[in-house]
Amino acid sequence: MIRAATIILALILPLMAQAVQPDEILDDPVLEERARDISEGLRCLVCRNESIDESNAELARDLRLLVRERLVLGDSDAEVLEFVVDRYGEYVLLRPPATGSTLILWLAGPALLLAGLGLAVLYIRRRGQAMAPAEAALSAEDEARLKDIMKD
Repeated sequence: MIRAATIILALILPLMAQAVQPDEILDDPVLEERARDISEGLRCLVCRNESIDESNAELARDLRLLVRERLVLGDSDAEVLEFVVDRYGEYVLLRPPATGSTLILWLAGPALLLAGLGLAVLYIRRRGQAMAPAEAALSAEDEARLKDIMKD
């Protein structure tokens, strides 16, 4: 019984992960495969970190239909991506190219990490090189007073 439930669950889970509706699927398997490949790289603008293939949002469905429509019209994969990016901006790409304005975003993280490590190393070095304050010698009067206090 448990084994059958496990098998059924294993067969159903991959189907649930995809939000593509049966009425969206193209009759041509080659075009459908291209549409899936393109959709995996496009971000759902509602769900943020999900591809439009995984999202159940209405906007994601519209984008999936748009991709399929462009493929049926004869656009290449690059032309479909260009059309969608022109319409929605580079934000729609789950993996934007490291060019132009996104190059700053790609490089900012590692640059700030290196700057932070550099500052930490400088701080540790300077702290190690700083001389310990010399102990001031007590005057004879202070020493006598200290001995007096310690007796009580």
